[in-house]
Amino acid sequence: MDAAAPLLCAGITVYAPMKDNNLVESAGKRIGIVGLGGLGHIAVKFGKAFGHHVTIISTSPNKEKEAKERLGADDFILSNNSEQMQARKRTLDFILDTVSAHHSIGPTLELLKVNGTLVIVGKRVVKGSMIGSIKETQDMMDVCGKNNITCDIEIVSTDNINEALDRLVRNDVKYRFVLDIAGESSKV
Repeated sequence: MDAAAPLLCAGITVYAPMKDNNLVESAGKRIGIVGLGGLGHIAVKFGKAFGHHVTIISTSPNKEKEAKERLGADDFILSNNSEQMQARKRTLDFILDTVSAHHSIGPTLELLKVNGTLVIVGKRVVKGSMIGSIKETQDMMDVCGKNNITCDIEIVSTDNINEALDRLVRNDVKYRFVLDIAGESSKV
């Protein structure tokens, strides 16, 4: 349950635009995920479950091994490496930008094929929600159950909230914190 809870936020946030762009029902697209964090890691899992070639686009070279070996990404592009960006120009059908920090989307747009789609998470409003409807959330949970998809989490006790917040500021989270308010877990 702990690893399923963040699906109700991070999961639906990335699932809804993938569904809107027919990535759930049709396999074989080349998709890019900008950012490998709390949203990006679950987007990789969805992309692979839906049968797509998944490329992570990141500024952090230390995330390549994690992206490919543990999460199953097919490719990795360092967005601050102009040679890598140029080599992958016009190769992606769809890009999901999950980065909340201010950044330029110009170079990312260059990765899209003609008529490709870029979705920036948080810019989508559906029936008053920025993430997805109840029906979409149920559809996503059904997909997660079928494909055994959960979020990668770290359980944090109430005694360690300040430490967790410090780690959050340092971008040192793999990939979601879940707060144990009942005190049933002794994990960090």
